Amino acid sequence: MKRSAVAVTAVALLFPLAGCGGDAEAGDASTVTVTVGYQSKTINTVTAGTLLRSLGYFEKQLNALGDGVTYKVDWQDYATGAPITAQMTAGKIDIGSMGDFPLLINAARGKQLGRPTRLVSVTGYNLRGGLNTIVTAPDSKLASLKDLRGRKVSTSIGSAADGTLVRALQRAGIDPDKGIEKLNQQPAVGASALSAGSTDALSQFVAWPGLLAFQGKAKALYDGAELNLPTFHGVTAREDFAQKRPAVLEAFLKAQSQATDYLHDHPVTAAEKVAKATALPAEVVYLYNGAHGIATFDPAIKPKLVSALKKDVSILKSAKLTGDVDVASFVDDRYVRKALGPDYAERLASAPAPAASEVWAKGASETRAFKTPAELLAYVAKHKDGIRAAYVPDATTGTPWFADRAVWVADGEELLPFVTPATAKAYAAGHAGARIVTYDTALERAS
Repeated sequence: MKRSAVAVTAVALLFPLAGCGGDAEAGDASTVTVTVGYQSKTINTVTAGTLLRSLGYFEKQLNALGDGVTYKVDWQDYATGAPITAQMTAGKIDIGSMGDFPLLINAARGKQLGRPTRLVSVTGYNLRGGLNTIVTAPDSKLASLKDLRGRKVSTSIGSAADGTLVRALQRAGIDPDKGIEKLNQQPAVGASALSAGSTDALSQFVAWPGLLAFQGKAKALYDGAELNLPTFHGVTAREDFAQKRPAVLEAFLKAQSQATDYLHDHPVTAAEKVAKATALPAEVVYLYNGAHGIATFDPAIKPKLVSALKKDVSILKSAKLTGDVDVASFVDDRYVRKALGPDYAERLASAPAPAASEVWAKGASETRAFKTPAELLAYVAKHKDGIRAAYVPDATTGTPWFADRAVWVADGEELLPFVTPATAKAYAAGHAGARIVTYDTALERAS
């Protein structure tokens, strides 16, 4: 394949350039390669990445175009959004998916380098911010955010998880620049640093906090949903690509919608597909992407998410990662509106499903939902050897968490789960007679 010379920017040089967007075969106008950048382990992008790829819906939509063109899809997997942005601004990736803060950097870099991009759809979101979590080692004595003062905290600067860390510290009265020693690390590196004791805490996005908690390598210190600010992942496309091949972009968005419907209709199977492709435990995937998971999946670009994106700009500006970002011009829902047709208005008006307690029994192809955490505990107590995973929503934020990793409070006859010790203690302090109990004690009381 012949490649035209590309002026590589300083930003693009940070990452290896691979693949090529646009026309695939030199001299063969009937063959086109579409290059899609995705993050397999950032599992709230699966409807535009891992799950979509495994289902083959995009390829089927392209084959159905009937325009006489042979399409090839080049799927490129990355650990974070930064290299996807670098590839897009070099003209090497046509469509990419990433979190909200990287999306803003994507918009800024695209404009700066003359390769403008557009936010064309949403993948997974949480209206309270529960997709990001700060965790500590299992035996850590740190009990609240205020305990982080003067400590080492690992995060990925420019990510949504870093945004959560900055905002959470500010609310706790800690200067995020001077009050802690921030370590800028890739998620896997930060996870290793936490296990090795070379950092005191880790602030990361999905699925790292849930994975480490599931493995018994971390416990939650701060639930991002306490911020009560939306966070989401979305799909970005190069403007020149969208203008040149709108039918291809619309085909992608139709396929994304199909993958979203599949995830809703077959949540357990979808979790297992993603687990197989990523080597993540299916139980962790389901924590985020399940029927009552932390994330809600919907391609519609909801006004609440756009509003949150505008508020995120100031965090990136203060970190000197971007200047002003024109969010209004970056957001372009024309393609997804056309792709989804009459369904778009309904999706735009839809709301997340209410939180629920769920049990995933061994060998089951569906989970079982319970009205209250206490009812779930009673069931688990009677079927201990048959439980694959049990999930309960935080009593204050609604964030689902593993039942055996939650902090439990007994308040009279009620048994209430919390993601973090701080929120559990705050609840107990405000309710006479309420007290924190162990998971085993909660099981005994429920049974």
